Amino acid sequence: MEVSWFSTTSTGLFGSSSAEISFPKRKRRLTWNRVSISPSKGAERLGRTEFRLLKRHSLQVACSQKKEVHVVEASCMDDIYNTLAERLVPTAAVASNPNFKRIVGLAGPPGAGKSTIANEIVRRINKLWPEKSCSFDSQVDPPEVAAVIPMDGFHFYCHQLDAMEVVIPLFMTLLMSDPEEAHARRGAPWTFDPELLLKCLNTLRVQGSVYAPSFDHVVGDPVQDDIFVNLQHKVVIVEGNYLLLDKGVWKDISSVFDEKWFIEVDIETAMQRVLKRHILTGKPPDVAKWRIEYNDRPNAELIMKSKKNADLIIKSVDL
Repeated sequence: MEVSWFSTTSTGLFGSSSAEISFPKRKRRLTWNRVSISPSKGAERLGRTEFRLLKRHSLQVACSQKKEVHVVEASCMDDIYNTLAERLVPTAAVASNPNFKRIVGLAGPPGAGKSTIANEIVRRINKLWPEKSCSFDSQVDPPEVAAVIPMDGFHFYCHQLDAMEVVIPLFMTLLMSDPEEAHARRGAPWTFDPELLLKCLNTLRVQGSVYAPSFDHVVGDPVQDDIFVNLQHKVVIVEGNYLLLDKGVWKDISSVFDEKWFIEVDIETAMQRVLKRHILTGKPPDVAKWRIEYNDRPNAELIMKSKKNADLIIKSVDL
């Protein structure tokens, strides 16, 4: 297993103004030195210096005065899931604080694996959590402390798409739409309800709990109030395509997140995954290919531009 981190600091769940980096001495028996680097002083003194930990893990740290960005990569996705779960799992003291809530925005193009990554990380957090507190009765299942809110639940309903016969503002431009076009482009930013998503996230932030919609892929519509995030959930991963866009309401949504993650994947690989998904759901291959070129690829190209707004990049590998 090899997990690599590239970062300007090594902040985790609680944050820090400096990085603490561990690396082994050159001895057969593994011992450790600890180095504390201030982001500003470290960057000034070291420039782009990198530290490498070569043993079972590989750690790389780059100091820079630019925006802090972590990059996580490994030879398999399981290692990435574990690394990110350990990053987010709360301590017992934090989880006992009724006002604590860590909200992570996880974005990426279609086919990046957002739902899988979010759910796998949450599953691992909930598995790790009992280890952080010894107060649980062995006969009682500990409460879950992590949950997922998918952006798919904030699609417009089909009947709303049927009514789209107006000029739609799209990032300072105007887009003429009609029901046929709206259904063909379902999944584009303007086929979602970002105001409703923002309201949901603000409620979660202020009140600590919220009902959120899910999405029924069989029916093809959201299911209202299907997901309940409550006070016991201390880590919430919101996953979706456009969470890191920096225009309009999407920018307000992005500002709610404590951490902004982006899944980096080759666009051709992502489109091949989406093509397989379309075919598995019953679309003829020619229709699936048409939808890729007409809708999924343009959406993906827009989403890829939002990577610059992330503070953590996840390097996707084939599952």
